[in-house]
Amino acid sequence: PAIAAGCAVVVKPADQTPAIAALAVKTLHRAGIPRAALQLVPGKGSVVGARLTSDPRIDGVALTGSTETARRINRSLAARDAPLAAFIAETGGQNAMIVDSSALPEQVVKDVIRSAFHSAGQRCSALRLLLVQKEVADKFIGMIAGAARELKIGDPRNVATHIGPVIDEEAKERLERHIEKMKGIATL
Repeated sequence: PAIAAGCAVVVKPADQTPAIAALAVKTLHRAGIPRAALQLVPGKGSVVGARLTSDPRIDGVALTGSTETARRINRSLAARDAPLAAFIAETGGQNAMIVDSSALPEQVVKDVIRSAFHSAGQRCSALRLLLVQKEVADKFIGMIAGAARELKIGDPRNVATHIGPVIDEEAKERLERHIEKMKGIATL
């Protein structure tokens, strides 16, 4: 959107995603976006990101990431001796879907699977909580569970794969801790 509005953009990808960011920027350059309008600056966020957000020439920041990172960026932008910069942050949350008896079961299943499992559930907008009207819950949950059983976990380069790996070892460890915690307090 910033490029479409005529702004120059500096892309600083997450520490774990420099290769896909480089491919995206290279593709956009090939499509005609001038290099002067779109630059890639990979590197550790605590170093490169901090330098970028403290630079008074930066007029705005758009982030998809953690709440902790958003707070650091917000503090960095506020501490500059420069006009206030626009800051758009999409951070993790507890996204819920509420389903009642008027919902079409096939549409609900499709939306739940897409929202909860695409991108291995790692999008900030991923479904985290599904609330289903009691009278239709068994039917909907059975259909969703059946659809989830059909999902293939594996290498994302394989077209048959629905769910690829989580982003890094830290994310995997967080998930494993959550699974262990839920075993003690939840019912499968």
